[in-house]
Amino acid sequence: MTVGGVPIGGLSPSEASQRLLEVYTSPVEIQYSDATIHVDPAVVGFQPDVDSMLAAADLTRTGRPFWGGFWDYIWNRTPASASIPLRATLSEDRLREYLTDEIAARYDLPPSAAQPVPGGTTFTPGEPAQALDVDRATILLGDALRSPSTRSVALTSVRGASIRPTMPELEILLKQLVTVSDFDGLIGLYMVDLQTGQEIHFAMNAKQEIAAEPDIAFTASSTIKIPIVLSYFINRGTEIDAQTSTDLSRVLGQSDNTATDRVLERIEPNVGPLVVTRDIETLGLDSTFILGFFFPGAPKLGPDRETPGNQRADVFTDPDSYSQTTPAEMGILLSDLYQCAQTGGGGLVAAFPGKLDAEACQLVIDLMAQDKLGSLIQGGVPDGTLVPHKHGYVPDLDNIVHDISDVGIVYSPGGNFALAIYTYHPIQNIWDVTNPLFIRLTQATYNYFNLAAQ
Repeated sequence: MTVGGVPIGGLSPSEASQRLLEVYTSPVEIQYSDATIHVDPAVVGFQPDVDSMLAAADLTRTGRPFWGGFWDYIWNRTPASASIPLRATLSEDRLREYLTDEIAARYDLPPSAAQPVPGGTTFTPGEPAQALDVDRATILLGDALRSPSTRSVALTSVRGASIRPTMPELEILLKQLVTVSDFDGLIGLYMVDLQTGQEIHFAMNAKQEIAAEPDIAFTASSTIKIPIVLSYFINRGTEIDAQTSTDLSRVLGQSDNTATDRVLERIEPNVGPLVVTRDIETLGLDSTFILGFFFPGAPKLGPDRETPGNQRADVFTDPDSYSQTTPAEMGILLSDLYQCAQTGGGGLVAAFPGKLDAEACQLVIDLMAQDKLGSLIQGGVPDGTLVPHKHGYVPDLDNIVHDISDVGIVYSPGGNFALAIYTYHPIQNIWDVTNPLFIRLTQATYNYFNLAAQ
């Protein structure tokens, strides 16, 4: 006869009880995370019902026919075996509590963050978290507690994702990229995580960090065309004729100045730039403005503007008196534009109630996506990545470029972000020096959001 899988044939009731208790109160061995743990069954609420099982065993023995048992005895025949199933109680709540508080709390491994490679654009992968699979462990340990022979169990874990570096670590890496580059002019950078709102904002001059607030004014060049198109929809709506549709496409897709002037004229004849500036001010962007049309010799439509960005005494970018902006203000505008397109809400909708909706904001982004430069910010992401952006550079009268800029929204599997980078060099902003810097800064940011695909 066996009771709960334990042989008790030939034993007295007290001996059988002792044997059952020895088996089912013996510790269960757990193997987990290179550790061996012995678990007292009583601690997790396991209790064998010995009396009930022995009573069932005795009933089975005495319930057999007398003469059949007698003849088995006479002929020395082994009677048919009998098996009494295990009867026991187990508190699943106490078992799960033990696994969580004693095993997982002691032996689980937290994730370690990926670390930036100094001077590079990639990150060393961090270790993923190791967490006890409590649901499966409850089943495995319960089975081991109920087994008379298999009283050792190997628990399994689930591996979580490794965590990203912190935003300050990304900022340090971006500053290092500027330091090790060949660019020795002035750079202002603003980046915002469009999921969380976390941002990076810094400025460096001749590879030395300088204060980023108040943000530095740069010549807006063609990046001002984003608020121009946005202002058109604010003031004229999204019902557009074929010519206007073509002009808007040429403004952001080809940076066509003549088309831009036509759009400004449609916003408000003769004073379209001032309307754009007024709309920008409504958003609280105090250092961004446009005071004239783009055609050569266009008159300035107002006095020079003093802004927080162009009144700094410690740094000078010789910004165009017709059109200026800052990295942070353009980055904030892109963030508002993104939120408007995604949710139909945010700062733009609040500033212009009833004039902008998700459709209008998405249309601006779609027009930006027609700018297929393939360099600067677009050059720092994998092929096929959606990067609506607007770049700009301005040659002076001697055909020397001092300003190179690019602002855009990067859509990636690991998260979307807005990036605004403005550079100025007092002697000459050399494309073959500045473009690789833009690319590396974008690569590092993209890899931060997409560690597995870097």
